[in-house]
Amino acid sequence: MNKEFFKFVISGGINTAATYIVYLLLIVFLNYSLSYSVSYIIGVLLSYYLNSVFVFKESISLRKFFKFPMVYLVQYLINLLMLHLLVEYLNLSVQIVPLIVIVITIPITYLLSKIIIKSK
Repeated sequence: MNKEFFKFVISGGINTAATYIVYLLLIVFLNYSLSYSVSYIIGVLLSYYLNSVFVFKESISLRKFFKFPMVYLVQYLINLLMLHLLVEYLNLSVQIVPLIVIVITIPITYLLSKIIIKSK
């Protein structure tokens, strides 16, 4: 595993912990889909910052900032579908399913993030 990917995993762990806490707080008041959506948006913002500064050592750019969510829009749609399937059809816990979904999508998220953030 290269150093950059290792740092990506670390920043992803920080981001996952932060957004998971937000998700758990929100499901007290909102349904799981809306709670997931809000925590996901917060996670995209945090991810752009961590990936730019910590992982890829690139400066923050408005152009890249606006392109970056495209990675997560695709991931979000896949994750929301997987969330629904795992909760509704496999009867898995709404508290655990977001963690399963995130782990499954790590490799594609890394590659797409790298392409956008390191682009010139």
